[in-house]
Amino acid sequence: MTRTVFLDRSTPPHIATLVVIAGLSALNMNLILPSLPGIASYYEADYALVQLAVSGYLAVTGLLQLIIGPLSDRYGRRPVMIASLSIFLIATALTPFAPTIEAFLIIRMVQAGVVSGMVLSRAIVRDIVGTEKAASMIGYVTMGMTLAPMIGPALGGIMEELFGWQSVFGLLFLFGVIAFVMLLTDLGETNHNRSASMLKQFGAYPELIRSRRFWGYALTATFASGAFFSFLGGGPFVATAILDLPPSQLGLYFVFIALGYMTGNFLSGRFASQIGINRMMVTGCIIATLGMSLSLTLFLAGLWHPLSFFGPMLLVGLGNGITLPSANAGIVSVRPHLAGSASGLGGAMMIGGGAALSALAGAILSAETGPYPLIIVMLVSCIFSVFATLYVIRVENSLSDDAKITRVS
Repeated sequence: MTRTVFLDRSTPPHIATLVVIAGLSALNMNLILPSLPGIASYYEADYALVQLAVSGYLAVTGLLQLIIGPLSDRYGRRPVMIASLSIFLIATALTPFAPTIEAFLIIRMVQAGVVSGMVLSRAIVRDIVGTEKAASMIGYVTMGMTLAPMIGPALGGIMEELFGWQSVFGLLFLFGVIAFVMLLTDLGETNHNRSASMLKQFGAYPELIRSRRFWGYALTATFASGAFFSFLGGGPFVATAILDLPPSQLGLYFVFIALGYMTGNFLSGRFASQIGINRMMVTGCIIATLGMSLSLTLFLAGLWHPLSFFGPMLLVGLGNGITLPSANAGIVSVRPHLAGSASGLGGAMMIGGGAALSALAGAILSAETGPYPLIIVMLVSCIFSVFATLYVIRVENSLSDDAKITRVS
């Protein structure tokens, strides 16, 4: 691994830069959550339509990842990230001035260009370190970027109450400028084995799809994060329409899942290289499943309180924080020469599945149903993540030693 020097583009980027760029992607998703009811009121639109700012946004980011990965394998990580972040800044500046809900949603979809920060930060890590170290480094990157969803909803809720939902996008633009400056001054190119053509990179997808290990890691990430994305889609409605929380308090309760996620990321960064990515994944998936089981039990027992919903989210966040760095390291390590494409395809599956679950949660929730549809969707997603991880372990055990993932110490 080449020694990293901060603000020196001749070396790989500093971990702080990866944290900020990836964190901006997370912040763009989470900062507006407390404002969704306010946006619905402003445009006099149904909540189910406004909720497309989450589920539709997730779907677009999933599609973009199919393109961003191969683009970065062909042209390099740096130029693709610069172009994507530039598009994000333009869209963010326009969003507060959208005259209709349809225009707002269209511009919101264009904002999805920022997802390159999350996709390419994983590929960059795999460019410079091996599999087990990649899991640890991704854990530390995601631990740092978890500050965004930890403070984002709380900050967004306060901004919405004080200045209106438009101010949230002004704050996003400011954070975007900071990330863009760090990108320009610190992110040196790490892809020194670029593909000969885009067609070659898209042609790599069948190779990835034929890999059972890739499917195992990708499905683990999809179902593990599916619980979180379902929470993003239905959580604001449960909090405001069922539990009667104002936007500022809703943002504060989001700290539970973010705190759990940060703790899980720390544990992943600390122990993944010693324990191994498969055991980390199964542990995290089981913890998340226990969290949703606890939430369901509390509501069935008649304890209708915000802590009955948000408290167990601490375990879901903890489980995701332990699982996802290892799952993502596995995704980009099955075929190291296709790290960008693998990150894009795996991310598209993860985000696409999350978009579907988020839309489902938003569609089936009502004041009459209570929180149960959302809790059940999240619980089932967690259970499926356990089975996906067990599948990975079974496939790994069935492979000969020389066919397993190459581990670079």
